[in-house]
Amino acid sequence: MSSPALCQDRAEKLVPGLYRIGGVAAFGLIAYCLATILQMTLLGGQPATAAEAFALLDANRIVGLLRLDLLAVLALPLYYPLFLALSTALWRVDGVKAVLSGLFVFAGVTLVLATPMALSMVPLSSKYAAATTEAARSRFLAAGEAILATDMWHGTGALLGGLLVQTGAVLICIAMLRGSVFSKLTGWLGLVMHGLDLVHVVFSPFLPAAGAILLAIAGPLYPVWFFLVGRRLLQMARSPLRTLELPS
Repeated sequence: MSSPALCQDRAEKLVPGLYRIGGVAAFGLIAYCLATILQMTLLGGQPATAAEAFALLDANRIVGLLRLDLLAVLALPLYYPLFLALSTALWRVDGVKAVLSGLFVFAGVTLVLATPMALSMVPLSSKYAAATTEAARSRFLAAGEAILATDMWHGTGALLGGLLVQTGAVLICIAMLRGSVFSKLTGWLGLVMHGLDLVHVVFSPFLPAAGAILLAIAGPLYPVWFFLVGRRLLQMARSPLRTLELPS
């Protein structure tokens, strides 16, 4: 079998599954968005202090972990298969942007997941509850405050990771607009949404109020964009070679 034919055969076997997994990941991210809205409405947001976080974990560990963004920890890895599928779908439209997008998103998500997160507070909470002296309790509180200050939303790694993820997402949306694999609506909606979120990441450390406004605008667009992308990827999984051009 010749090399081009071998590539064609492998694509027929691998690409549909890749698109299918990416589409499922997109719908998983929709579930995360809706679950986060529900959580914020019913349970509240992230605790403001370590003492509040420890009290939440002591009273109800599940509620405490949810308010410490455990859902985000579980959902962020879905960006890996989603952007691998998007990069594959668009690499013949704009190979440079498709590859850079995948690299940026993979690096950014990894950086964010490497920062302290909800599960880091659990052992500290137990030690805080078991402490018998005020000095020991103060040490555990200080450690908890350090985790909150450098967690997946506030630390340097989180900031750099957010910049990489949003830059990669903007690049993939520009690639969408250059071809016909995805609709122009999907490309423009994603470009506006991720563009606003990119500006939010840049300015939120300096102008938190402005950053919150930008995030409030971009946030509701995420489920819509994930739906459009996920639906298209699942459609492509049924006829992948109509959208994947292989080198001759």
